[in-house]
Amino acid sequence: MIFENNFYDMNFKKILLGMAGLPMMALAAIPHGIEKANLDPAVRPADDFYLYACGGWMKNNPLTPEYSRFGTFDQLYENARVQLQDLITNLSSNPDAKIKGTNAQKVCDLYSLGMDSVRLNKEGAEPLKPFIEKIENADISELAKLIAWMHNGLGAAFFSTGVGTDAKNSDRNIMHIGEVGLGLGDRDYYLEKNENNDRILKAYEKYVKRLMQLIGYDEKAQQRVWDNIISLETEFAKNKMSREERRDPQKRYNLKSYQEIKDTYPNFNWDTYFSELGIEGLTEANISNPAFLKFINELLPTLSPQQIKDYLILDAVSDSTGLLSDDFQDASFELYGKVMSGKEEQEPRWKRAMTVPNSMLGEAVGELYVNKYFPNENKEYMLTLVENLRKALGKHIDNLSWMSPETKEKAHEKLATFTVKIGYPDKWKDYSEISIDPSKSYLENVYDASVWYTQDNYKKLFKPVDKTEWHMTPQTVNAYYNPTTNEICFPAGILQAPYFDLTADDAQNYGAIGVVIGHEMTHGFDDSGRQFDKDGNLVNWWKEEDAERFTKLADALVEQFNKVEVAPGVFANGRFTLGENIADQGGLRVALTAYLDSMEGKEMQDIDGLSPLQRFYLAYANVWAGNIREEEILKRTKTDPHSLGRNRVNATLKNIAPFFEAFDIKEGDPMFLPEDQRVIIW
Repeated sequence: MIFENNFYDMNFKKILLGMAGLPMMALAAIPHGIEKANLDPAVRPADDFYLYACGGWMKNNPLTPEYSRFGTFDQLYENARVQLQDLITNLSSNPDAKIKGTNAQKVCDLYSLGMDSVRLNKEGAEPLKPFIEKIENADISELAKLIAWMHNGLGAAFFSTGVGTDAKNSDRNIMHIGEVGLGLGDRDYYLEKNENNDRILKAYEKYVKRLMQLIGYDEKAQQRVWDNIISLETEFAKNKMSREERRDPQKRYNLKSYQEIKDTYPNFNWDTYFSELGIEGLTEANISNPAFLKFINELLPTLSPQQIKDYLILDAVSDSTGLLSDDFQDASFELYGKVMSGKEEQEPRWKRAMTVPNSMLGEAVGELYVNKYFPNENKEYMLTLVENLRKALGKHIDNLSWMSPETKEKAHEKLATFTVKIGYPDKWKDYSEISIDPSKSYLENVYDASVWYTQDNYKKLFKPVDKTEWHMTPQTVNAYYNPTTNEICFPAGILQAPYFDLTADDAQNYGAIGVVIGHEMTHGFDDSGRQFDKDGNLVNWWKEEDAERFTKLADALVEQFNKVEVAPGVFANGRFTLGENIADQGGLRVALTAYLDSMEGKEMQDIDGLSPLQRFYLAYANVWAGNIREEEILKRTKTDPHSLGRNRVNATLKNIAPFFEAFDIKEGDPMFLPEDQRVIIW
């Protein structure tokens, strides 16, 4: 993935053209160069390339109160949101919006429910009461039934389950049993003692008590809930995998027979649990972290009914805050927006309200989006560009000095079988079984849809993997590589300027969307993706000595990023960000090769005093232009597997020789890295 995902979870949690035929209008125009206003000419590129390339943009786009980070990616995202708002609000005048059961009716009514602050504030905590009362009145001797009910659309308590691809047999779906999430997201907030974590834990305590107050709990009960929550979640944190361990697909793969699961973890009634979810005939499941499930198995008998109920109630309430009155939304923003990210004010209501239909009915909204904003010729141009990048990556594989011919042959086989998805799916998702009823509360409507999504997932069990399915909506401003399907996907939403700009010259387009394409391709060969073969199976296709050489290079890149100070006394996590750092570097190198190949036999001209190579690297840097608050830096360093934008530019470019040549960077310059210290992988 090129960016961190921030999707709304249905369980409440939650070209370029260049080388091939330009359209006539574009052919008639002179391609524009780099936007000079983005640069800061007071900074030498050899001193700090990021500030030189992006300093002007940063000055012209200061952070406003609703953002903890704002960059060119966020500009694309905001542009897409304005487009979507226009589509959704105008949809209300469509006659179909008045016909119950149509996608237009569902999108419009769901958006209207989110916009109705008067009704939401009048209802207060009322929509939550049936959920709270069910938990409060539950018989804990039938805990498996209660947890199954929670997992069926409301929240993931104690552990999680879901159907997905078998990593070692990628054509089939299997059941997966995973760890539970944490209220603060990352385990280090609970385990590392420092001033920032103390500040966040105090804010978390205030948040938990405020939510309990809003559902009618007195001060004594609020304190009890907090004591139970922090005790439980701290124990969860101690037993969860680290974020670095979670990146290792081998550690996450532990296929067990169903009988073995019942024998190994006997303190939970698995038969009742799966039966309540409508799952029969289960014979096996993958346990992502056996040690964590062992801990849960030993923990459950020690908990009192009150501890369990307090934990489940907080989970249900916290996951629902965005669907309730302003009091609930304000409490959530205070913790997650202000304290953890440094935001000063919430997004306007229309943005929050639009998030739900845009995610829950994502492909219905996406179909409207691509019809208006994504002409088919863009898809054709992208396909051509992807093939040029594929050829360029093939050249890089051929030229690797550290890889044997035998492993190179396997790498070429994998590259040749990449599936490419661009713009939007060939078949749209069917939402006919989701009902949106305006007479019901906002929360109840989303809960009902969440139950449908959960069951839709479970129904995939025992069925072949649908490799045509998309894992992002067309309007998403992002891209991804999926190792189990060996596919790269570029939704229509990311194909906007400055990433994809039909009016820009080829150097800029290759430096922007071209690098994004190369980035996703390289994910197939990063430290995690390389462990999957051409068919998407988790099998070793490497000669042992080649794997050792790769690991040595990867470890050197880890050490480079570990030395980057992101805040006073806080350093980047090179191991956690390794996959994205490899992909950034690979994307840059492969995209440049593709650009130079496309220009063979053509005149490479300067534009506005900038050479083609300078425009290429400036376009890449401009992709990551942005401002960010210190609180968000600290949060992302713990939770985001991507390096900060500044480091995706400066730290990565220090390894790339053509960059030094393009900007005359010499030994002794801050941006210079001696050749014997550079790390080149792909």
